Order: sequence, then C-alpha cells, then structure tokens
Amino acid sequence: MSLTDYFVRKPEFDIFPLEAADLPRAAAIHKLRFTHAWSDGELHALLVQDTVFGFVASQSNAARRIVAGFVLARVAAGEAEILTIGIDPKFARLGLGWRLMRAAIRQARDQAAEAVFLEVDETNLAAVALYRKLGFAKVGERRAYYQDVNGKKTGALVMRLDLG
Repeated sequence: MSLTDYFVRKPEFDIFPLEAADLPRAAAIHKLRFTHAWSDGELHALLVQDTVFGFVASQSNAARRIVAGFVLARVAAGEAEILTIGIDPKFARLGLGWRLMRAAIRQARDQAAEAVFLEVDETNLAAVALYRKLGFAKVGERRAYYQDVNGKKTGALVMRLDLG
C-alpha cells in the first residue's frame, strides 16, 4: 500500500428508492449495458405504475449524488419480476448488483410476492452467476431472444427464486 492510498477514500454506496430525478442517469447506464436501451421516458412510464418499484446505488461519500446502478421491478398477483438492472461499468465488481437485487427481493417479499422471476442473456455469465448465488434457478429458456448490434441472436434464461 502506498502513502497516497491512505489519503484516497474508496467509494461508499448506499441503496435508495429509485426516484424520477434518477431516471436520466438510469437510462444512461441502461444504454451502456443493453443493445436496446430504455429511455428515461420509458423508465418513467414504468416507475409511475402502482406495481413497479426500484432502487439506486448511489455514492454516499461524494460531493454530489452519483448513481452507479439501479434495479427496476414489479409485483403483481403474488409474483415479482425484475424488469431490468444495470451497473455503470466504472463501478462494476463492487457488489452493487448483489445489493440492488437484495433490496428488490426484500421489497418483493414485503409486498407478499411468493417468487421472483427474471430473464437474462445466456451469454452474460457474470449476471447468471450472480443470480445463481442469490438462489435463482433456471426454469425456462427462450431461444434467439436477444439480438446484438450485429444481428447475432442469443437465448434468454428464465430464472426463478422462491421466497417461501
């Protein structure tokens, strides 16, 4: 450890409810992570629905609020669905995906959901590993569900976490 390491504070993050003011940054993160990104207007149209909720990971030791990641989910008829999750690549591998997912799972449980579902690109090995670590299991597959900018198609894994 160098002397300068003692004077540099590592980023600290807290998890907060997703608010309309966070949506432009959430859309920018979504654009970094997904071929078919959702705009802040599309995210807003979801967030204002009664059944939809979300969380942001925000740097707590910064002079201004820095949103490093977000998750958007919904609960209906006893089931929850992770609609989308994204972490700014600059803040990857800091455990923010884990913390955001835990917040969404906790909220789903608080809203009486019995299970949480999600879809993930089968080639996104880091995400698949995270979901498995959280207890999700594959319950289905959608072939050629996602398409990248070059037209290459990949499958989606449908995963489920039982909350009972």
